[in-house]
Amino acid sequence: MKTVRPHKSRTVGLSPGTLKENKNPENNSVVTVMSYNATSLEERTISSLDELHKYKSADAVSWINIDGTEDSESLKKIGEIFNLHPLLLEDISTAEQRPKMDEFDEQLFTILNMLSFNSEKNCITVEQVGIVLGSNYVLSFQEAGGDVFDPNRNRIRNNKGKHRKYSADYLFYTLIDTIVDNYFIILEKIGERLEDIEDSLISEPTNDILNDLYKIKRELILLRKSIWPLREVLMKFEREEYELITDSTQTYFKDVYDHTVQIIDTLESFRDLSGGMLDLYMSSISNRMNAVMKVLTVISTIFIPLSFLAGIYGMNFDYIPELKWKYGYFGFLASCLTILIAMLFYFRKKKWL
Repeated sequence: MKTVRPHKSRTVGLSPGTLKENKNPENNSVVTVMSYNATSLEERTISSLDELHKYKSADAVSWINIDGTEDSESLKKIGEIFNLHPLLLEDISTAEQRPKMDEFDEQLFTILNMLSFNSEKNCITVEQVGIVLGSNYVLSFQEAGGDVFDPNRNRIRNNKGKHRKYSADYLFYTLIDTIVDNYFIILEKIGERLEDIEDSLISEPTNDILNDLYKIKRELILLRKSIWPLREVLMKFEREEYELITDSTQTYFKDVYDHTVQIIDTLESFRDLSGGMLDLYMSSISNRMNAVMKVLTVISTIFIPLSFLAGIYGMNFDYIPELKWKYGYFGFLASCLTILIAMLFYFRKKKWL
């Protein structure tokens, strides 16, 4: 498996809070809205950002999802509508941010990595997601289209679960919970791969296995970079009080925190296991090399006396014993065969073979 992530942009050299201009018109953002309460649901794609004004103060809970964070004009417009801090917008538009949580006057903002497994390309896809919680709305900013939030959307559409009964903070929690739960799927894929490697490691340690081990170690490092900071974020949600998060919803963050701790434990176990497999691979290769060297050494040792005899009778002297003997050739072969059998018997007795 390998790891890929969408195109990234940096704001190097720009002043804090400045967004990099979008030079590619194909990177325009796509905005979708799900506005709901206990009895009604509105789901649509926004054609004009001015339509978002009504969702800021609507009686219903509004989930506004923005696909594409390189469209600086759209980000600025959304920031004006929802009074988003310039530094918040800069964090959203800049990829590879460390998972974190910030509190602003009227909003809570968190950044985390959404990981998904692409079975067609056999790779882990990394995407940064920024989530903003307001009084009655949630903004989710994604680098590109496609996400792991379909279960959330289906529960809202089918009025299952507690989404339609609770406020925006519960939606905020469920989006974080879905991203964290998806880490288990990634760990499951890595665990299956480790099992396959373990089965073939001793019997047939090849260079392909070594490459797979190094790929898995890189993926585990990626997971560690995504999960360890997230643990700190969830600890804040669990232990500190925020006006936008009700007591009933805050209880659920403890469950997400427990899941994160479980993922970290599994992650550390996989790291130890992959490191042990790497050592086992090196030991297996060394043992195979020793076995080959032992065989070659035995063969070389057997040919030492045979080469000695062949060297003597290959000298160009006129008077060598048995040189004129009628059965000298057959006697020489018989002597070589006798020496060969005797040495093999001796090696077997010494358990060198």
